[in-house]
Amino acid sequence: MRSKKALMNTVVSLLLQFVTAVCGFIVPRLIIGTYGSAVNGLTSSITQFLSYITLFEAGVGGVVRAALYKPLADNNLPKLSGIVSATERFFRKIAYIFIVYMAVVACVYPLIVNRSFGWTYTASLVVIIGISTFVQYYFGLTYMVFLQADQKRYITSTVQIITIILNTLLVLAFVKFGASIHLLKFGTALVYIIRPVALNIYVKKKYGINRKAQPDNSAISQRWDGLGHHIAYFVNLNTDVVILTLFSKITGAFSIAEVSVYTVYYGVVNGVHSITSALSTGMEAALGNMLAKGENDNLREKFGLYEFLSYGVTTFFFTCTAILIVPFVSVYTKGITDAEYIRPAFAYLLVAAYAAYTIRLPYNNLTLAAGHYKQTRNGAFVEAGINVVVSAVLVYFMGIIGVAIGTLSAMVFRTVQYAWYLSKNILVRSFAIFWKRVGVAAISAAISLALAKAVPHIAVTSYPTWAVFAVQTAVMTLAVTLIINYIFFRKDFRNLIKFGKKAFFSKILKK
Repeated sequence: MRSKKALMNTVVSLLLQFVTAVCGFIVPRLIIGTYGSAVNGLTSSITQFLSYITLFEAGVGGVVRAALYKPLADNNLPKLSGIVSATERFFRKIAYIFIVYMAVVACVYPLIVNRSFGWTYTASLVVIIGISTFVQYYFGLTYMVFLQADQKRYITSTVQIITIILNTLLVLAFVKFGASIHLLKFGTALVYIIRPVALNIYVKKKYGINRKAQPDNSAISQRWDGLGHHIAYFVNLNTDVVILTLFSKITGAFSIAEVSVYTVYYGVVNGVHSITSALSTGMEAALGNMLAKGENDNLREKFGLYEFLSYGVTTFFFTCTAILIVPFVSVYTKGITDAEYIRPAFAYLLVAAYAAYTIRLPYNNLTLAAGHYKQTRNGAFVEAGINVVVSAVLVYFMGIIGVAIGTLSAMVFRTVQYAWYLSKNILVRSFAIFWKRVGVAAISAAISLALAKAVPHIAVTSYPTWAVFAVQTAVMTLAVTLIINYIFFRKDFRNLIKFGKKAFFSKILKK
């Protein structure tokens, strides 16, 4: 059952990431083409500023998941009800705080960041964009966390797929009929209300949660330790856009349109990160279940396969991204002249940063599944500090490239720190295994990049020609990645194939 749930989570999550990636390119391109890069940059910046409310979350989501693994494994309904009650009460307090925070941003943001659109224009956008965030905290976040802990992420992913598709269709309709950006964003907000409300209703009916249960506040007692991890995650997602926004105003060296440039490239690398990390979907819950049941030998075996697969997939996808991202952006922004979108150096740095972020997933998932928030929180604070300081210093001299260097520095540090902690304190194994995997990934990427430069390829001038180039790149990179990994990790390679055959045939025999 655990393997089946992990497989379902992975498949549906991959579908979610595919839908997110496709729709994530359609919607911004429509907004840029219809309303301009400045409006796209403005809405992206507002979204990032509003997301600062997640700091009040204090990392409760991960802490609650860790607290839920044991009662879910034991089917302890009173304990589950108490945890849900405490968590829901906590998130609803954040929802009320968010109303106040949104009002402050609506009043102040138009004055200190961007006056070119007018106070009323910008303030009303802040309120419209913030609607769905309020509903998420008030109604649905507790139940999304609950389903993730019960290895049923496929349910939350399915609902999200539906809302993303509906949102994209709505944007297409609004653009076609010439609606204002305010009406478009209001429609988007209404669509995204569907998910939290649906999850709330599903969990309460399916699990028989006692709504009047006494809150079990011990379940969120580690929230301040989880805060460090949450801050690091938040900073990595939001620092670059916020710093670009503020420095565009303070220095005047570049315009708010730079945020639009950043979001286009970020959309690509984040989409690739999401697709790659989809293979890890459900793994934290599965690992937490193994830890809760004391299956230590099984845990070490499965983690080794998980780690090997994660590195191979990450190497393949991000190497392809490094080769394909600039040609894709050149086609994607063809005809747009209000900002310079061809930025190779920035692109490569951002790809490297998110590759480093992605390879940490196995270490991050197992560490948090074990509930080691307090032990690893200081590293999270250091990561956040590195990102903010390096980005703020270098953006003044190097612009958008500076924030990419800051992100890369922070993510490399945290990935190494996670791998070291896991090796020494949970798996108890040689730290050299991590460096060997990183070295093999680097060799594979370097060979693929060199071949891409040396081998003649079709000129990329349209989506069809880019697609042909992408297929050529994927075939070449896949071959290199498989060969190099087989040479250096022959045992892992064979064990993964053996595990895949066992899972496949056992499923066939059950039919």
